[in-house]
Amino acid sequence: MTHIMQLYNRYPIDLIEGDGVYVKDTKGRKYLDFCSGIATNCLGHSHPALLKTLRVQSKKIIHTSNLFRSHLAEGVASTLCDTSFAECVFFCNSGTEAIETAIKIVRRYAHRRSLSATPEIITFENAFHGRSMGAISASGKGTEGFAPLLPGFRQARFNDIDSVKALINENTTGILIEPVQGEGGIVIAKKGFLQQLRALCDKNDILLVFDEIQTGIGRSGKLWAHQNYHVDPDVMTSAKGLGGGFPIGAVLATKDACSGMTIGSHGSTFGGNPLAMAMASTVLDNVLNTPLLEHVRDVSAYFIDKLTTIKQIRAIRSLGLLVGVTVDPPITNTAMATACSQNGLLAVRANNNTLRFLPPLIVERHHVDEAIKKIKIAVKNSQEKNI
Repeated sequence: MTHIMQLYNRYPIDLIEGDGVYVKDTKGRKYLDFCSGIATNCLGHSHPALLKTLRVQSKKIIHTSNLFRSHLAEGVASTLCDTSFAECVFFCNSGTEAIETAIKIVRRYAHRRSLSATPEIITFENAFHGRSMGAISASGKGTEGFAPLLPGFRQARFNDIDSVKALINENTTGILIEPVQGEGGIVIAKKGFLQQLRALCDKNDILLVFDEIQTGIGRSGKLWAHQNYHVDPDVMTSAKGLGGGFPIGAVLATKDACSGMTIGSHGSTFGGNPLAMAMASTVLDNVLNTPLLEHVRDVSAYFIDKLTTIKQIRAIRSLGLLVGVTVDPPITNTAMATACSQNGLLAVRANNNTLRFLPPLIVERHHVDEAIKKIKIAVKNSQEKNI
């Protein structure tokens, strides 16, 4: 680690091999992976279809640049539009890049329609949208030492429509929200809140932007989390699960929302490269053309039911296989995550003392049973260390 920038508080675990919902480290120890690359390895590790796609496509062509057409990109874009509100797609390499693109789309929309020379986007407290300057300016997190921040963002309170209404003015041209605040601690939008935002946007000529980087590609039990709410955005970001572990990002939009994005106004060298598109196509095929979404809903309900049997857990927040728990004080999410990893279970910390469980979507009930046993041991060990 001598030559790597120290930007992460890493676990002392070096993972080198994975199969399904399991991974192994350099010491040969096996772990049940309920982290899945932070909601990224949606089909698990070493999925046969993904391995075949990598092998076949890498022998054909890996990169061409966006100077040329790509039938692979056109195919993935078509699938994304056919299964969502969207009419057009932009491909990039990550969720953060997708957020940057979404911000540019909102500002260009305001410019095209002469809505405001200083457009503003309403975001939400406790949100997380990435680590770029635009993303930290939008979410208000990780900003120390990076001033001056990008102007044009005002924060409302999540699930509080009155706080949103109070911020709307003549410069408001976008509202950016996660249907479920993942990094924030699996904080879920209340029923009706997203519909209220949609109505506000329609009334005031404002673009509604959903950040579905963590919640999309089946993790909620629907292809997109907002489909659980029966409300559509104008713009949406995607990444993580879309590539099944391969780096990719995407922005979906209506034609009206992105009509200001003209030739030369944006781009990406590697975005939409053939290898990434082949991987995304395989992921979408496995999510959309198998019973996987129904499976996610079933296993999620089973997991929640089993978690309720652990008396030390005082809160469970979930939508599909986005599961967050908090345990009785003085046990912290850090202590729990460490205890889980020591017992062969990988999980992810989040804000509000939350421990996130984000298993691959292919997880089975017997894997949940195994995880529950490990969680119970982790709770016991954490309690003993705090006595």
